[in-house]
Amino acid sequence: MAEVTPGAVKSLREKTGAGMMECKRALQEAEGNEEQAIEILRKRGMASASKKAGRVAAEGVVGSYIHMGGKVGVLVEVNCETDFVARTEEFQQLVKDIAMHIAAAEPRYVSRDEVPAEVIDKEREITRAQIANDPKNANKPEQVVEKIVEGRLNKFYEEAVLLDQPFVKDPAKTVNELLTEKIAKTGERVTVRRFTRYKMGEGLAKRGDDFGGEVAALAGGSQ
Repeated sequence: MAEVTPGAVKSLREKTGAGMMECKRALQEAEGNEEQAIEILRKRGMASASKKAGRVAAEGVVGSYIHMGGKVGVLVEVNCETDFVARTEEFQQLVKDIAMHIAAAEPRYVSRDEVPAEVIDKEREITRAQIANDPKNANKPEQVVEKIVEGRLNKFYEEAVLLDQPFVKDPAKTVNELLTEKIAKTGERVTVRRFTRYKMGEGLAKRGDDFGGEVAALAGGSQ
């Protein structure tokens, strides 16, 4: 039986909406071939999300979330296929949860496709420099170095990309897996199209007051 990596199981689950064990068994049966595994799951009626990936999701909701006494605010557009689903309480709650997640987790992009090539190149460059400056990595083969770089890059995606982030209300699943579950449940394609996160004072110049000096001056003046 073929050895199946957790990453392969995760990828198949994101594409099909099937359970973790079903995905693992399908990959083992397909000897690691993802396309064959998808076909196996479809034949068993488990690949619900993959059937909807190409359908148009033009309905949905623009949701908002305000946190920390108005210090952080989020607007997010979550799309589905019909107004009927968009108006359900469950879909409305999904939008609120995603907006809250964005406020807490501070993603910079919706998906990996949105990350500019120059940003990825810069991350690779920084990681390679860190590896080169660490004596523990001396004389490591290039393929090993490349695996380290890819691992660090995946970590970057988990921190910066909304769909790759662990969902704040249930870190055992990613935001993408949360959406996949909703696709399987609603029978419709569900996507996050865009978001904007506001933080009070972000980008503005801060006062350069010497707070510690002020406290010391006040303390001295009170003697």
